[in-house]
Amino acid sequence: MYKNLKIMVLTCAYNEEPKIGDVIKRIPKDLADEILLVDDGSTDRTPEIARAGGARVITLDKVYGVGYACRIGYEEARKGNFDIVVTVAGNNKDTPEEIPQMLDPICDEGYDFVMGSRFLNGGQYGGDMQIYRKFATRLHPWLLGFFCGRKITESTNGFRALKVSVLADERIKLHQKWLDHYELEVYLLMKIFMLKYKATEVPCTKIYPQRKLGRTKMRPVVDWWRILRPIFMIGLRLVD
Repeated sequence: MYKNLKIMVLTCAYNEEPKIGDVIKRIPKDLADEILLVDDGSTDRTPEIARAGGARVITLDKVYGVGYACRIGYEEARKGNFDIVVTVAGNNKDTPEEIPQMLDPICDEGYDFVMGSRFLNGGQYGGDMQIYRKFATRLHPWLLGFFCGRKITESTNGFRALKVSVLADERIKLHQKWLDHYELEVYLLMKIFMLKYKATEVPCTKIYPQRKLGRTKMRPVVDWWRILRPIFMIGLRLVD
């Protein structure tokens, strides 16, 4: 336990055989009561490698989408009576060694949600990051912040820490079918802001892996829209 709180570290992955082993290895074992991988129907050795590294693995029978997989992980965090769930990318672009600085605002200052930001002072990013992503990751938080009425520097980063009790709020409807892909993380962030939960950002490091290890699974246009859609759907009160 970390500061007398029960911590789950959650990662979701699809065909990340070259990277998932390093992800699991880098997670500080002295603070994670459980490391959970939700495998989104991989056809390679992703689940086998994660299990060998000490993670509990839930393997889905087909590809459902990252939002669906993340929702399964959140359900497991609630069932296991965890206090905090930390999400880490399954493609090794996050820095799990920084998990304590994600946890401390919740443990010590009473925050409900913490977002890692590569753009805050003290944060950094690098590696094989495409030019369009550099632009998109700056525009997206501006749009989201406009609708939520607050200034933020990061909104698409999956490196986050969440008080599990927030997931019991019936006003947060994660089981909507349209959230099965990239929409879920943006939806959850907006609901946290709009429902006035105590949220903050902390600096983090995000290094994109080399192209030879595999690029992002995100598809142009289709998945770009999936990341933008919740901003307008929630911001314009078209859905709950």
